[in-house]
Amino acid sequence: MLRPLVLLFAVAIAAVPAPPAAAQQPRRTPPARRRPPPVTAPRIPTPRSVLGFEPGDDRKLADWPTLVRYYQALASASDRMRYRELGHSTLGAPMIALVISSPQNLRALDRYRELNAKLADPRGFKTAKEAEDVLRGGKAIVLITSGIHSTEVGGHLSPAVLAYRLASDTSLATRAILDNVILWLVPSLNPDGVSIVTRWYNRTLGTTAEGTDPPELYHHYAGHDNNRDWYAFTQVETQLVVDSIHNVWHPQIVHDIHQQDTDGSRLFLPPYLDPIEPNVDPLLVDGVNALGTAMAWALAGQGKTGIVINAVYDAWTPARAYQHYHGGVRILSEAASANLASPIDLPADQLATRGRGFNPRERSWNFTNPWPGGRWTLRDIVTYQTDGAYALLENAARYRDRWLANFLTIEGRAVRGWKGWPYAYVLPRQHQDSVGLATLLGILHRGQVEVRTALHPVAVGTQRFPAGSYVVALRQPYAGFAKTLLEPQRYPDLRLYPGGPPLPPYDVTAHTLPLLMGVTAVAARDSLRIGLSAPVEPPAASPGYPGFAGPEAPRVGLYRSYAAPIDEGWTRWVFDTWKVPYVSVVDSVVRAGKLREHFEVIVLPDQSPHELFDGLPRQYPAPYAGGLGQEGVEALRQFVTDGGTLVALNDASRFAVEHLLLPVRNVLESVADDEFYAPGSIFRLELDPSDPIARGMPAQSVAWYESGPAFEVLDSSAARVVGRYPADADKVLLSGWVLHPERVAGRAALVEAKLGTGRVVLFGFRPQYRGQSIATYPLLFNSLRLTAR
Repeated sequence: MLRPLVLLFAVAIAAVPAPPAAAQQPRRTPPARRRPPPVTAPRIPTPRSVLGFEPGDDRKLADWPTLVRYYQALASASDRMRYRELGHSTLGAPMIALVISSPQNLRALDRYRELNAKLADPRGFKTAKEAEDVLRGGKAIVLITSGIHSTEVGGHLSPAVLAYRLASDTSLATRAILDNVILWLVPSLNPDGVSIVTRWYNRTLGTTAEGTDPPELYHHYAGHDNNRDWYAFTQVETQLVVDSIHNVWHPQIVHDIHQQDTDGSRLFLPPYLDPIEPNVDPLLVDGVNALGTAMAWALAGQGKTGIVINAVYDAWTPARAYQHYHGGVRILSEAASANLASPIDLPADQLATRGRGFNPRERSWNFTNPWPGGRWTLRDIVTYQTDGAYALLENAARYRDRWLANFLTIEGRAVRGWKGWPYAYVLPRQHQDSVGLATLLGILHRGQVEVRTALHPVAVGTQRFPAGSYVVALRQPYAGFAKTLLEPQRYPDLRLYPGGPPLPPYDVTAHTLPLLMGVTAVAARDSLRIGLSAPVEPPAASPGYPGFAGPEAPRVGLYRSYAAPIDEGWTRWVFDTWKVPYVSVVDSVVRAGKLREHFEVIVLPDQSPHELFDGLPRQYPAPYAGGLGQEGVEALRQFVTDGGTLVALNDASRFAVEHLLLPVRNVLESVADDEFYAPGSIFRLELDPSDPIARGMPAQSVAWYESGPAFEVLDSSAARVVGRYPADADKVLLSGWVLHPERVAGRAALVEAKLGTGRVVLFGFRPQYRGQSIATYPLLFNSLRLTAR
């Protein structure tokens, strides 16, 4: 009806006669008026306008300062996002985040943060209506993180593409996302590594080293293990994101953008493989499964191929999944890699013939449309990553009410307590000054676990603990986080087929912090029926070890291979944190010899004998190619013969035994996985406290076992056992998984072997594992002090 009415109105106006010409008055020209310039929104800058190229272009990467400039320009021009600096990285780069939503949501950020905090801790609700009002008024909180592994270079660029799309797109789908979701986007969890990898890539373009990994750790301390730090919180980058976003905004969904090998699927999405860590709420697992599958379905509908679900990655360890214990889902996406930013050509017959849970060449229920092979580029990676993130955001917007309701349900169940769980854990306070206890309590506190103290003595079974002991009651929102870290793990016995070789976990199988940190934690099955204090702050941890200050401190050399083993970075972190002075020693310095003139001790971190001897391949430029070689072996032999101490950690002990011809045999050499297997487990360790290496240690301790040797001493006059595993095979495992522990039962785990006037200390385990095994730090530190100046 509107159009006819408009026409009638036009006809009526046309029928009004014009005044006679004589009656018309002369028109006056009005004075010129200055009109204000039209108000226009700032133009949204494209990534190309700042980076100088389109994200995904072959052989093009941007360093971190350039990317930061783009995010600052984008936030300045758009009313849909705000720029936040969270702090600074290990090497001083800005750690940044963008908060993205509709302009009206951004104006009310504090209100939405408060609403979500109420859902995260439902103990504050007095009536059901209060909860319903919060659910109705809240927004879905999503955190997207990227770039933690810096050689996965799509993660450097995909956040820029996603942020630009959300800032500039006017589609209904994007407007629904902005209206219903508050997105926190962390463009890089490791900004130092962005620049490290970009510099190396640009330096080697056009050479035989193009597309190779840099000859240094891309995180200063943790390397690839920065993605294993989400419960120990050792690194500043982890701390900043947990403290500033996770613990303040309590996201219902966390999406972590990664890359994987080149020859498998083009993209992995959850569901994850079994096993699922048993303290993860089942409703949360359902949410992971539903969201990952929905994302895969959406991408398949766009014509993308090679997407696999329920393969490769499990959900066992909390080291990669903080949010699984804080009410939200963690969606891991893993796109296939190229050679950094250089494209690859990969015919179908060069794809892997077998993957964990699928075959990259064959169609299956969880891999419905295999990639046909061909050219794979950085553009493909960025497209899969950004379209996947957008699909996740669409789901969060569409099902906002369900994500919030499930989040409240999960937190409510944690507050009420789970059937079969202990009532609490008690941590006796008699060791209150120990760094291990302070560190453990600090971890729980950072994970928002409430720790209280007993107002009266505590009885747990036949054990008695004094008033003031710490108590962690498992009737609180993040009880699952506490239980996961405080209890021993029992990893299931999974095989490739019944009776066959073990099915490897994606990461390690144990994470029991009381064992690793030398702390007693006792589960109380029943209510303690005692008064408890309000939540308390953890005591301060003051790391340090006597004997490493002043002129008598040993001169320590820490070998630093250009093959960049992660354990070397962790060793540096431990030394820096515990104030142990050292000098990094590279291949050329070792090969030059005369080491005894400069050092009392040289430490070989955990690294394979092959990598130690051969190092990086010849495609790398000088001085990076090659390893210690025979010259380095002879220099190390002379160093020990002249009175020095060589300390070899875990796999490096095999190198020392083999090349220095020590009177020791590795009883696990060439043993197949189905004959002995322990993929990251905590073993019981029996020590000789009278030995200088074990000085100050209890007779019963632990060893972090992960693919290390176990020793038989062949000449007791030239080697002595400092620590061994129990003779009873049933007592070897404390937490995790082991097959055929009888292989190591009674075998030596820590040996000191003589060579000339010096010695070699052989660790069959990692005494400084990921900065967590504080209980065995003294074994390492004592080893450094065996040689006097």
